[in-house]
Amino acid sequence: MINPIISVVVPCYCCEKSIPELYQRLKTTLTKIVHDQYEIIFVNDLSPMGDWKEVQKITTNDPKVVGINLSRNFGQHYAISAGVDNCSGDFLVVMDGDLQDQPEEIEKLYHKIIEGFDIVYARRAKRKDGFLKRLSSKLFYRTFDYFTDRKSDETIANFSIINKKVIEAFRSFKEQNRMYPLFLNWMGFNNTYVDVEHAKREEGKSSYNISRLLKLAGNNILSNSNKPLRLGINIGFIITLCSFLIGLYLIIGHFFNFFKVEGWTSTMVSIWFIGGILSFNLGFIGIYIGKIYDETKGKPIYIIKEKINGKA
Repeated sequence: MINPIISVVVPCYCCEKSIPELYQRLKTTLTKIVHDQYEIIFVNDLSPMGDWKEVQKITTNDPKVVGINLSRNFGQHYAISAGVDNCSGDFLVVMDGDLQDQPEEIEKLYHKIIEGFDIVYARRAKRKDGFLKRLSSKLFYRTFDYFTDRKSDETIANFSIINKKVIEAFRSFKEQNRMYPLFLNWMGFNNTYVDVEHAKREEGKSSYNISRLLKLAGNNILSNSNKPLRLGINIGFIITLCSFLIGLYLIIGHFFNFFKVEGWTSTMVSIWFIGGILSFNLGFIGIYIGKIYDETKGKPIYIIKEKINGKA
């Protein structure tokens, strides 16, 4: 490929202090790799801090930088989708804006993908996150993998590079529920990984805590697996079998008089237990129906409030 263009998409949320340094390091790295054949796309996910002001300053002085300001906080993976839809490169790099994904590592990703791969993931062999962040990440992937029958690598996140073919395939996804690396993994293109240096977070803190990660896992489980429904069926079968065995025991006991009926406590407990299981399964069914309803409404995945530079 002659003079390929590299696009870099950076979703921004509460990383105002790291944006200027990130821009300078990206500019230096990309110039080294492809000279002036690049674009940097900052997508502000309506950060409550000054992220958009920093992006505006940069875009005023550099036409190679595209600024996208979303109308509200849609979420990281929706911001990534906005960047992917508005990029024009032959290759696309997605990375976080907190400088834990180091711009200098893009060179490794680029040299690997031009060997003929479609997707190259950045594997953080030694994560520099705190204990709670690593713990929440493990809980997320363990929960997600169990319900979706997948085998995820918790050292791989959004930081990656893809080619034009994968970019176009990603744009064809219209699902409301999104998770960028999950979509890449599902596509099944020729992929590999390279080990990269992961930096310690110097400013702010991650917006993903344990509860938000588990919520993200729950949404993606319900969007990509019917295993919760199958588990409900299995639980129902087990309860039915136990009820049959208990009934058989009661019938035999009645004829042989080897036990006395103690009252209604066990009966009431059983009724409440069965009622709880039924409500639990009906709740799952309701959530699935709600997901279907959300998909059929046809709402846009994101809304752009303002865009600076780039193609109209």
